[in-house]
Order: sequence, then C-alpha cells, then structure tokens
Amino acid sequence: MIELTEEQQEIRALARKVARDWYAPKAREWDTNRTHFPADERRRIAELGLLALGLPEEYGGGGRPLIDALIVQEEFARANPLSAWPIFEASAGPARVIDLFGTEEQKQRFLPPVASGDKIIAITISEPDAGSAATDVTTKAVIEGDEVVVTGTKRWCSGAGHAEQYLVYVRLSSAPGGKGMGAVVVDKDTPGLTFGPQEELMGHRGVGSADMFFDDVRVPIDNLIIPEGGFNKLFTAFSIERLGNSTMCLAIAQEALDRSAAYIQERHQFGKPIVEFQTVQDTLAKMVVDVEASRMLIWRAAAHAGTGAPKTLDASVAKVYANEMVKRVTDMAIQLHGGYGYSAEYEIERMHRDAVGWAIAGGTPAIQRTRIASEFLGRRFDQRA
Repeated sequence: MIELTEEQQEIRALARKVARDWYAPKAREWDTNRTHFPADERRRIAELGLLALGLPEEYGGGGRPLIDALIVQEEFARANPLSAWPIFEASAGPARVIDLFGTEEQKQRFLPPVASGDKIIAITISEPDAGSAATDVTTKAVIEGDEVVVTGTKRWCSGAGHAEQYLVYVRLSSAPGGKGMGAVVVDKDTPGLTFGPQEELMGHRGVGSADMFFDDVRVPIDNLIIPEGGFNKLFTAFSIERLGNSTMCLAIAQEALDRSAAYIQERHQFGKPIVEFQTVQDTLAKMVVDVEASRMLIWRAAAHAGTGAPKTLDASVAKVYANEMVKRVTDMAIQLHGGYGYSAEYEIERMHRDAVGWAIAGGTPAIQRTRIASEFLGRRFDQRA
C-alpha cells in the first residue's frame, strides 16, 4: 500500500476543493455544449500551483514527483474531466518530452508558457494510415538550412484546432520504422498549417479533435525536439502519458463508484433500500475491487518513476487494466442506477461515454498487451512478419 505524505494529502485536498466548488457544476453543461476549456481557467489553475506540478521549478512548474501531479489530475477529472485536460497535458503530456529530452534553450522557451497556463502543447501522432502502427507515420520533415519543413496529414489529435502548439511526430528520413522518426514543435498559427472540421465524438466533448494538414509548414530548426533516430525517447516519455490516461480512467471510475454507493442506499424497491439485495452488494464489491486495484497499479508505476518516466512495463500494465476497468465500472454504475443511469441528468452515461474513449487513446489494450509481453520477455515482436 502506498501511503500519501501529509503534504500530498494537503495538495489533494486543495485540488478536490477547487475542482468540486468551481468545475463540478459546469461538467454537464460543458459536455452538452462541447465547450472548450477556457484559457483563463487554465491560468486560474496555474495560479493555484496545480497545473504543472510535474514540470521543474526553474521553468515555472512545481518540481514535484509524477504521483503528485496524478493525484491532482484525478481530483479534477472526478469533478469535471474537461478541467483535468490541461493538467494532463502539462504534467503527463508532450511537455514532458521537452522536459526530459529538450535542450536547455528549448526548455526555457517552451515550458514556462505551459506552466503558466498561457499555452497548451498537444501531441499529434496518428495519421489516416498510421494509428496503432505509429512507426508507419509518413508526415515528412525536411531540414533546409535553419528551418524544418513539414508536409503531411495528421488525424485524431486531441486538442487539434484549440491547442496553441503541437508536438508533431514526423519522418526525417527514409530509414524504416522508428529509425527515421523524430518530433518537432509547430505553432497553431504557422503558415501552411490548417485544420479540418471538428469531429463530433461519442465522448471527450470539448477537448477538440480534427484532421491537421501540413503544407510545407516551416518552423525554426530550434523547434526540433527529437532528431532522427530518437523514437525510443519519444516512447519513453509516452509512458508518462499512459499513466495520465490511466488516471483519467481511475477518476471516472471512482466517481461512478461513489455516486453508485450513495444511490443504492437511497433508492428503495420492494419496501427497502436496494443495497439490501445481495446482487447489488456483489456488483458494488466488484466495482470497489476494480477501482482499488487500478489505483495501486497506477501509483506503483508513478512512485517508481519519481520525477522521471515510469518503466514501460509498469505503465502498460496500469493502462490496459485501467482502460478495461473503467468501462466495466461505469457499465455497472448504469445498471445500479437503472433508468436514471441512462439519463443525462445523473451524468453516469457521460462517464461511460468518456470511458470508452480512453481505451482507444494512447494505445489500445490489444496493443498494450503486445507491449507487455515484449517487455516481460525481453524480446521484440515484428507485427509485420
């Protein structure tokens, strides 16, 4: 069992109060209207010292271990998942790639605006023909003098059209697979970058998702964060993102569990609270076990990571369990609520819609299982053979 320190408990309590008082009342409205999280709200969270706990203090962050950032993210996501997105991006997203592998100049330039809430850096990997097969990326980046010229199409970028900057996974040479890949930061308003219409997704409403078109987009060579051949670095940092993903799942499941526990003690049928029925007790117990097991897997991986990246195996195990757990728990919550679980008023259906999205984002459970087998056995498997 991982026990939180007194300081961590204080951080958690502050995050819970802010999230419950300010963002929970807006959750249903923002989901219904597909409202994008306002930039001034990002700055509010930053001013409270809760936005970028995982980034170093010298760049405006909190300099805290990864687990501290995830604790804060969980509290915000429980109250209103959309409010947790900027926290997710700042402490577990592409900003951490720059933190871990960028030059000192790049860190000084890119990280302070993230920590202050002035900018979000979104990650864009997937393409029409490159999803789970990330190394099939065809978006090209050609170095011409002191510039990098990017050409190609990206898809399924969370935050596309809304984020101020993008960490773009690109192919820098014809070398096969990940050997020719790297990553470059592109500003939203760079000439040649355009966005398709916003996708209307089942869940994750307000986050934003759209195709991105790069037509000879030119950025300074100083924006090249990971040069050719650094794909392994990208996926080392991506293990942090997997724990951010897992924490969103944990938060949704915990909230569904807590609301279900309250409901079954209030709801009467056949002359007594439905919690008195053994089948209801059995369902609740399954939910408790799932949530607690998921938290332990996430916290174990985060505790081992410290201020760096978790082990790939730990992150993949946590993610595959959390992705499948949250779908089970929110489904059981709907069943316990009966018809009310299917009603937007009770928000359980929203939680289930969001839950499904997390099992797709950042590497599906099927892909994670392949990764787990590979890491556990210490060998690689060629999916193309």
